[in-house]
Amino acid sequence: MSRPAVIVALDQADPATARACAASFRGTAERVKLGSGLFTRAGPALVRELVAEGFRVFLDLKFHDTPATVGGAVAAAAELDIELLTLHAAGGPAMLAAARAAADAAPRPPRLLGVTLLTSLDAATHARIAGPGARDLPATVRSLAALAREAGLDGCVCATHEAAAVAAELGPGALVVVPGIRPAWSTSDHSGQARLATPAAAAAAGATHIVVGRAVTAAADPAAALARIEAELASERPR
Repeated sequence: MSRPAVIVALDQADPATARACAASFRGTAERVKLGSGLFTRAGPALVRELVAEGFRVFLDLKFHDTPATVGGAVAAAAELDIELLTLHAAGGPAMLAAARAAADAAPRPPRLLGVTLLTSLDAATHARIAGPGARDLPATVRSLAALAREAGLDGCVCATHEAAAVAAELGPGALVVVPGIRPAWSTSDHSGQARLATPAAAAAAGATHIVVGRAVTAAADPAAALARIEAELASERPR
């Protein structure tokens, strides 16, 4: 297996706390993720700060709207010099195509990731959303990955449990980004996630990137926690 890149999720509500957390592992972490809560409070200014400090930014806003609206949002996000940007694959072919076109028109296009199903959803919840007679959760994830591939997206976001199937669906060179990562030694609260996995399990499943949140950001020493994760990944034998 190859060693996935580690992305640290800045999931703090307060921008000042997020800045301080990022500063605590600057030089140890290369990539950070901003979600909708922090971005709504801090806006593009925080993204620009982090980029200026040398971080590669994953802007996880999960766009899901009309094709024109999403195309405009992607164009605006591309101005921030981010590395990765998410949108829901369930938005459909026209929306995904509009996002791809907007990214391609940017001087520095972000890499686009199609979100399949949130890792907070379990099989029972998916069944309630999808309705009677619908595909099961793994089949839905594969179908959404196929939509992302057909639209020319750069990869997908999925749980570890579906990573191997998504990687096979997307083909060589695609990004498989896996959130819901919890090291075995972490005691942080991960109650918002239904489908968790360890960094090693995600790597073995074919993840190219893993997203780690409170196991690092809530640790007494975030840099040390991140270094421990990196060391564990480095010690895994290739397969």
